[in-house]
Amino acid sequence: MSQSDVETVLDHGDAAPGDEPAGRHEVAEGLLGYLVGLFLAAFITVVAFFIAGTNLVWGPSIPLALVVLAIAQIGVHLVFFIHITTGPDNANNVLALAFGVLIVMLIMVGSLWIMSNLSQNMTPMQMG
Repeated sequence: MSQSDVETVLDHGDAAPGDEPAGRHEVAEGLLGYLVGLFLAAFITVVAFFIAGTNLVWGPSIPLALVVLAIAQIGVHLVFFIHITTGPDNANNVLALAFGVLIVMLIMVGSLWIMSNLSQNMTPMQMG
């Protein structure tokens, strides 16, 4: 290893080839993004608990409000923590996410279908 290689390793630390070390501004910007995500996720969680435990929201609309907040929570996690964006370099991430959602939905719908079918076709118990 030559003297310039040693100086490069010492200056930039141990980094993968082609990977540029992050500057202080980039680290601060990334940390700010995580803190904003953390604040939003905590705020949505507190709002969900507040809605579930209060009479300020019309009773029959509470499940719908909780579903909306759950979808918002999923969006916050996808954007701020998993970094799913609309950029062209995220196509594989979006496809993997869509495939995962498809598999989960197939399992859920299939399970509900099987349980419904079993419930309808079970022999009723004799009363008495």
